[in-house]
Amino acid sequence: MCGRFTITAPIEDITVWYAIDKNPNINYKPIYNAAPMQRIPAIVRGNDGNRLGELRWGLVPSWAKDDKIGSKMINARAETITEKPSFNRLLASKRCIIPADGFYEWQQRNGSKQPYRILMKDESLFSFAGLYDTWRDQSGNKISTCTIITTEPNSLMANIHNRMPVILPRECESEWLDRGNTDVSSLLELLRPYDADKMRAYPVSPAVGNVRNNSPELLKEIFS
Repeated sequence: MCGRFTITAPIEDITVWYAIDKNPNINYKPIYNAAPMQRIPAIVRGNDGNRLGELRWGLVPSWAKDDKIGSKMINARAETITEKPSFNRLLASKRCIIPADGFYEWQQRNGSKQPYRILMKDESLFSFAGLYDTWRDQSGNKISTCTIITTEPNSLMANIHNRMPVILPRECESEWLDRGNTDVSSLLELLRPYDADKMRAYPVSPAVGNVRNNSPELLKEIFS
């Protein structure tokens, strides 16, 4: 699964990376410990180009009776995404990118768990493949939410966890966001493990396990 990540790059770097021309609809601050049910930066394709805004992490399908389901819908498995009513219709029409510069995962160690931060070797931005939807309550208030797609681990992640988020290659980001692309079979081809040779991982403090902790200290490598 993917349950925590970081997005600490300057807003200027994010807008350049994703070719955001208009002022972002977001009050951006670096996030060192993004967690489910929080509002996170996300990119969608609008009528006039890519747009940067915020979505709540934890998908609430438009047809849901209430928004409590969101806490259980933080991830969508790539292998079964076309079989799940919550996700299959969104794959063709409501795709987003969640920008990140690292994510956390926990490795089982003799009855304990050691958190790792996983990132690119060059520490660059990268793109989680996501889906989004908009839900309305009985008063008509809207909540826009998202989920991060996961897949089987690459060789780096296999030593840490049995799942990893889908990271889109740079050259595939535009294809994923393209609202005119409704070819589900070609979209599914993008949902593969990322190249392990371009990534690295290092152990971090267990403090990342507490969602209230959100500081640069969480990024530091620890040595045991």
